[in-house]
This record gives sequence, structure tokens and C-alpha cells, in this order.
Amino acid sequence: MTSEEGSSPENPIDNETEWVAAHIKKFDEPDGSGWPDQRGAPLLLLTTKGAKSGLWRRTALIYGESGDSYVIVASKGGHPKPPGWYVNLEANPEVRVQVEDRIFRANARTATPDEKPALWNRMVEIWPDYANYQTKTDRDIPVVILDPIA
Repeated sequence: MTSEEGSSPENPIDNETEWVAAHIKKFDEPDGSGWPDQRGAPLLLLTTKGAKSGLWRRTALIYGESGDSYVIVASKGGHPKPPGWYVNLEANPEVRVQVEDRIFRANARTATPDEKPALWNRMVEIWPDYANYQTKTDRDIPVVILDPIA
């Protein structure tokens, strides 16, 4: 969806960045070749409610797992500002997640200082560029935990 009219968790505005849009399409229209990944790293879809606009937006992100929860990193490639989806979930922590063909609601929260080191290391194993992104910014890149809502 590209129009901002009628945005909802079930009908969000999709990230239009070319490679992200291609991944989203593979979730929406699976071709039997498996779920999309980013150079071997698994991807999920995250839908957040806009902090200011209230509009629902969807993007594809690399993820890891921790118990029953999913873990994502708000890196934005080492940009000094966090990604929009992170700003959104800070304001509205209830999100919608799709992992493969499973779609569910989750509560998003930033990992605590005690939780972050182990989760960060796990995510750097999945996507080594996260370590490089951290060297490019003074911002402490957040690790986000997505706890499914039963």
C-alpha cells in the first residue's frame, strides 16, 4: 500500500526502499522458493503505528531469536538518528510481526543494559555489519525485543 488512506495493521504503508519492497513482496506473494533473507540472514516483517501520524507502516528487518521472543536491531546503517520504525515503537510498543507465514501481535521493548550484550553479540553473529554500524555513530544502537502477545 502506498496511499496513506486506510492505513491499518492489516493494510499498512510499505517501506518503498527497493530492496525492502522486494522482500515485503516475497512475504505477501510467496513463490515457493522459501522465505526471503538478506544475504543469508533471516527476515521478518515489522508493522508499527506512527508516533506522530498514527499511520501503520511495515518494513523488513533481520532478526534473531531469544527464547519465545524475536530480536531486531535499530541500526539504520550507523546513521546518527534511529530508524523511523524505532521511534514509532517507542511511542506505540504494540506491533504486528510476520515471521515466515506466522503473523502475530507483540510488545516491543528496548533491551536493558543487562540484556543487551548477549543479544548484541548474537545479532552480530547473524549480521556482522552491525559491529561496523556501531563504529560509524555516537548513538548507542538499540537492540529491540519483540515479545509475542498470547
